[in-house]
Amino acid sequence: MPTFADHVIASLKASGVRRLYGLPGDSLNGLTDAIRRDGEVDWVHVRHEESAAFAAAAEAGLTGDLTVCVGSCGPGNLHLINGLFDAQRSRVPVLAIAAQIPGSEIGSGYFQETRPQELFADCSVYAEVVTSPEHGPRVLEMAMRAAVERRGVAVVVVPGEIFLGKTGRDLAPTVVRPARTVVRPDDADLREAAALLNDGQRVTILAGAGAAGAHDDLVRLAETLKAPVVHALRGKEYVEYDNPYDVGMTGLLGFASGYKAIEEADTLLMLGTDFPYRQFYPQGAKVIQLDIRGEQIGRRTHVDLPLVGSVRDTLPALLPLLTVKSGRKHLDEALAHYARTRKSLDALAVNDRERTPIHPQFVARTLDRLADRDAVFTVDVGSPVVWAARYLTFNGHRRLLGSFNHGTMACALPHAVGAQAAYPGRQVVSLSGDGGLTMLLGELFTLRQNRLPAKIVVFNNGSLNFVELEMKAAGIVNYATELDNPQLAEVAAAVGLWARRVERPGDLEDALKGAFAHDGPALVEVMTARQELSVPPAVTVEQAKGFTLYAIRTILSGRGEELLDLVTTNVARRILH
Repeated sequence: MPTFADHVIASLKASGVRRLYGLPGDSLNGLTDAIRRDGEVDWVHVRHEESAAFAAAAEAGLTGDLTVCVGSCGPGNLHLINGLFDAQRSRVPVLAIAAQIPGSEIGSGYFQETRPQELFADCSVYAEVVTSPEHGPRVLEMAMRAAVERRGVAVVVVPGEIFLGKTGRDLAPTVVRPARTVVRPDDADLREAAALLNDGQRVTILAGAGAAGAHDDLVRLAETLKAPVVHALRGKEYVEYDNPYDVGMTGLLGFASGYKAIEEADTLLMLGTDFPYRQFYPQGAKVIQLDIRGEQIGRRTHVDLPLVGSVRDTLPALLPLLTVKSGRKHLDEALAHYARTRKSLDALAVNDRERTPIHPQFVARTLDRLADRDAVFTVDVGSPVVWAARYLTFNGHRRLLGSFNHGTMACALPHAVGAQAAYPGRQVVSLSGDGGLTMLLGELFTLRQNRLPAKIVVFNNGSLNFVELEMKAAGIVNYATELDNPQLAEVAAAVGLWARRVERPGDLEDALKGAFAHDGPALVEVMTARQELSVPPAVTVEQAKGFTLYAIRTILSGRGEELLDLVTTNVARRILH
């Protein structure tokens, strides 16, 4: 008669799960032994449970399928929480199996006792405790179904002894696959949307991750409306490629052209995006927002017409109702502005006469040029995500992963673990900050142990760089942001990775080519300019005042050389270009 652990593994296999991410522990012995005896499901041994959750989130984000991470009782599963928040806010289907202390000891203050079902409530769509081996299969099925259909995290809490308990009868494995549905607004709402769009003289489209799978219809929509298309960061990989109407991003990481195309619109059509920054929405425009989750509509700006549905299902029904516009003034002005903006950005992504430290724009552009056509890029929160947003290009085959909603440090390396485990023959490239890499440095050992050939490119500027930028904008002298790093390439080499340190721009291409050609994990540490500014497309009065105060206070604190470095790195180079 099978144990509950046997049923778990059989059900996960039957539902398409091929690997579990985690660390072993005594409360997980029943489950890990079931994996060993099964022999078909992989155990991806990470060095920190937070990384297990990140890795599972990355695999789910790439495949759209259910993935699984595991934590032992108490501290073990508590370590999952940051990665689970990332998965939940990225809306990917992840099942977290959280082992618990012996059921008979719950409530006694026992060693390592916690209440995972309560602790994970804010980062899950379902969290429940299994009370017996007979009860477990039903909870497991409900959890898997919730994760798949609601596209979020489901947590199953299992006291260790229940894994070893018999289910009481021979059960067929539970098979959970996502249901196929069509979701779009009704005909009356579509006609109303069409009327607003037909009346608009300056229509702009803002598209996000919800536009996945709707690329061709989106381009046809832009052609019909003569509308520039602005993409949110999570929509970049789905929207910008083969799109003659794309004018870049808006927001804190965006372009002036994306900001202007929205600011000057009289009608804004939001497609599958919950773009959070209210200061970047237009004033006085008519706004139509389409989202699969109705509760998100109107959270960021006023909405004149809410539409509930998927972009992929809605656009084919909307397009026949639209009148083809002939006027292109708004579109042509936006495209011309984008061309100027793109030229200015690209002028900064060059080898600046072998000057050091290296400009990070040059690193990102070189990386983009050398990476595979179907590469998977993972990016750390902070300055690496800025350079990825501005300089990585996509083609319908490349993918981009990051903590774009949760915004946590140290995601790029463990995301690379999950991406490479899911696609062992595909090029996976992590754009890591020095702060992010060192926070979860142990995952370099995970790459080695699991023979995962991911490539890690470290932007080493010796600081928490984006935090410093935020301080500058707030008028605060940089403090407590310096990182006293060892040579990270030497650390990686000691772990057993192929590694190079790049201090001169002319050495960058050879180092990246060497890493990409290596058949195992590799790390390239690039010494980048600490004072490089990633200026947003629109600077508020408060930010301008903040930078002025920062400059005055930095001089008064006796650190004028820092301000001189800032000017040399940014202002002088931009004037020359």
